Amino acid sequence: MSKVQQPIPGVVYPPESRTQRYVDAGILRDVTLVSAFAGIVAAHPDRVAVSDVRGTLTYAVLDDVTDRLAGAFLTIGLKPLDRVVFQLNNSRELVIAYLACLKAGLIPMATLAAHRRHEIGYLARHASARAHIVDGDSSKFDFVAFAKAMRDEIDSLREIIVVRGGNDDPAVRSFEALSALVSRDEARALIAAVPRDPWQVCIFQLSGGTTGIPKIIPRFHNEYIQQIRSVIAWQGLDHTLVSYTPNPLLHNAPMICYWGPALFGGGEMVIGEDMEPATIRRILKERKVNWVCIPPVILMRLKAAGVLDELDFSHVKGFTVPGGAKRIEDATRGAPVFPLFGMTEGIICYCRKGDGREAIETTCGRPTSPFDEMRILIPGTETDCPPGETGELAVRGPSSILGYFDAEERNKEAFTADGFYRSGDLCNIKMIGGEPHIVFQGRLKDVVNRGGEKINCLEVELIAVGHPKVASISIIPVPDPGYGERACAFVIPAPGVTDLSPKELGVFLEERGLAKFKWPEFVELISEFPVTSAGKISKPRLREIALERAKARGQHATEGVS
Repeated sequence: MSKVQQPIPGVVYPPESRTQRYVDAGILRDVTLVSAFAGIVAAHPDRVAVSDVRGTLTYAVLDDVTDRLAGAFLTIGLKPLDRVVFQLNNSRELVIAYLACLKAGLIPMATLAAHRRHEIGYLARHASARAHIVDGDSSKFDFVAFAKAMRDEIDSLREIIVVRGGNDDPAVRSFEALSALVSRDEARALIAAVPRDPWQVCIFQLSGGTTGIPKIIPRFHNEYIQQIRSVIAWQGLDHTLVSYTPNPLLHNAPMICYWGPALFGGGEMVIGEDMEPATIRRILKERKVNWVCIPPVILMRLKAAGVLDELDFSHVKGFTVPGGAKRIEDATRGAPVFPLFGMTEGIICYCRKGDGREAIETTCGRPTSPFDEMRILIPGTETDCPPGETGELAVRGPSSILGYFDAEERNKEAFTADGFYRSGDLCNIKMIGGEPHIVFQGRLKDVVNRGGEKINCLEVELIAVGHPKVASISIIPVPDPGYGERACAFVIPAPGVTDLSPKELGVFLEERGLAKFKWPEFVELISEFPVTSAGKISKPRLREIALERAKARGQHATEGVS
């Protein structure tokens, strides 16, 4: 049977008419992430699964600790299909909590540690989340106090679970206390009673927020594991994989392309709890990492500090980079670089070993699944562009969604009549060796892509316009050699105002609960906005003005905007 047993209201499940061809081809199978992990544990119990500065966990140990925590989740009253907000920095506890949720039948919500009241409040309320897992030892932000405030505001939120802390607070449950709540045998009996459905949601991922606050993206057990396995097969990976990325581990790309192939392939995932050069140097050297994704801005800093000169990359299978390989090849010292393109809503495209220089230097690769379909549409239509021309990328395949969670109006415009997801990305398809390769050209949507984090300009503008010094505001991306883009706010000042600093604006946004990575990093005052012939603000012209002003100051675009 290729349909879900217990549908969740608001989730758009694929109909059997769509999934049957994938079932017949052996692409979507009767497997869950839980059963896939159990198979790896049984085959390789003594291999290292997770390593960090505190040591290593074998697959057998990881299985045991996640069993106990899953049993504890069920014992305190959480039930299968309850949603759990994850607000954790990278740590072994994040991985343990994630696997424990899967075993308990709970649905992790892949929110970010950087999110604040604006995002967490909306997402937790929208998904009727029951639990909130937070760090208890952060020196930068009091997540426990924040979680308590969210619980007071959101009726569905009942449980606060604190990682590394909270032992003396009766209002929360500590990770340590929960892990000791039930025995291994008791936990396994509770887990055995949890229904397993390959067609059920395994995680609530988040969109890049290109149309406002991030939309919730339901991903399903069998298609999620097939996409992980498609990357394993595409890249020729196996149990010798040692994977590391400092990117947020619950982001879709790390799960599908970096640590997912390690953990669900019998390899090792290495976790670093910060992005300090000393941490990254230690990890790359001591753990002999051979599958790496480090943001280009961090790699450039490491290169400038001479850290990379000390390291041997001769064993590295590949560095992954969004976009063309040239961005980081100077830093990888001869190790292979494989461009990547993808979206949480579905498709993953990758270059791989054996691809020629044209593909690696000028494209983002090909789909990892032969069942992924791509169309390039004339924007605003369902008509295909002529071959080779740039248009909006639309995708369909075994891992492509059919709808955001409980977002009927958004779903009406996000898909074509025949079920292709409209990505909002401007791309063209380049044929190399008879194979279609994707070339990313930009976006239709009004966003800033800051090191992979998508910032919706309208979302920030609607809040920032309330600042007493701001009469009107328009936010644009400006190029940055490290992050790719950073946010610049063009502001028409209120009467009598002659200055506004990014810090002033940031304090205002912080007070209103907006995540820090969304704050404009540069502010330009302007008397009036340039407009198009239709009377709308011309953001392309604002980008030109930003560059012109920086050039006049003799500086890089993002060095001169302040």
